[in-house]
Amino acid sequence: MSSDMIDTADRLESHLRASRNGSDRPICAIDTEADSLHRYRESLCLVQFADRHQCVLIDPLAIEDLSSLGDYLGEAVVWMHGADYDMTMFKRQFGKLPAVVYDTQIGARLLGVRRFGLGDLVNHYFGVELSKSSQKADWGKRPLSPTMVEYALNDVHYLLEMGDMIVGSLKEKGRYEWFEESCLAARQRVLDRDDSKEENWRVQGSGKLNGYGLTCLRALWHWRDGEAKSWDRPSFMVAPNRQLLEWSLDLDAGKSISAPTHFRPDRVKRFRLALAEAKQTPESEWPERPCGKRRKRDRDFERKVDELIRAREQAAVKLDIEGSLIAPRAVLEYLAAGEAKSADVLLNWQREVLGME
Repeated sequence: MSSDMIDTADRLESHLRASRNGSDRPICAIDTEADSLHRYRESLCLVQFADRHQCVLIDPLAIEDLSSLGDYLGEAVVWMHGADYDMTMFKRQFGKLPAVVYDTQIGARLLGVRRFGLGDLVNHYFGVELSKSSQKADWGKRPLSPTMVEYALNDVHYLLEMGDMIVGSLKEKGRYEWFEESCLAARQRVLDRDDSKEENWRVQGSGKLNGYGLTCLRALWHWRDGEAKSWDRPSFMVAPNRQLLEWSLDLDAGKSISAPTHFRPDRVKRFRLALAEAKQTPESEWPERPCGKRRKRDRDFERKVDELIRAREQAAVKLDIEGSLIAPRAVLEYLAAGEAKSADVLLNWQREVLGME
């Protein structure tokens, strides 16, 4: 496995030019590492890049101008594994995504593979056991240890050859078009996603809260965000979402809460101030509970859902793939309730195997 660390804009541009080799649509494999487990504001810390000849590491912390990489990816066919996170990082970094993104995870699942983590697939296709030793490493530190370098390179070393094998099998089974459609839809979802952080204080489970509880949750979330920012650590290190929700539920029920005993005095003081401000917030300024449309769950609705699930499972067994890959239950419930048309919530291949053409 030949490797190198590219840490200047000139070297990056030169390497990408050689990798392109005059092609208008170059092919590469990409992975990324960030420091979300170690810093308040997540940064792109490492890009692993492989073409047919070489695997290299690209250091975004050392290279001020990454535009040559953005331009290259804008014209490239890029293989990734579990691409959603990496695409999100590239969208944030460059304001755009690679021209074409192929995901080995999607391809493997369409072939019926049930264990589809990268390590599982490398073992499945190459009989190689990858080390997980650097999974939670701090990628913002320099220099990288030899173990971290090896771990990072392994994330892309096998992807192009694995992609070739997956494509060959998909074409044999007549599912290559399904793969292309699924990858295109996954790319589009990232492009369409609203990454603005408005009301991100509404953590999972906050729908249980009333107006005052939501006010407390909002205040606690902003308190935690301020603590994490000044400490330069991820917010979960101050208090996980689960804890914020538990505190807010207690406050909503009229119970009193106290800060954990390991908090420093100054943090406890700001914690109490946040709660005092929430308590003084007039009811007219309390956040509203989202009022979702209540679905009529009568016998006819349940019958339609059961029929759709039965059809999905029959198709899944016949194809030897997971039923959720054809259609998640939530989508089938939308269809059963008449809240969506199949063409709006299912891909063409999904409608085809469900007989909804």
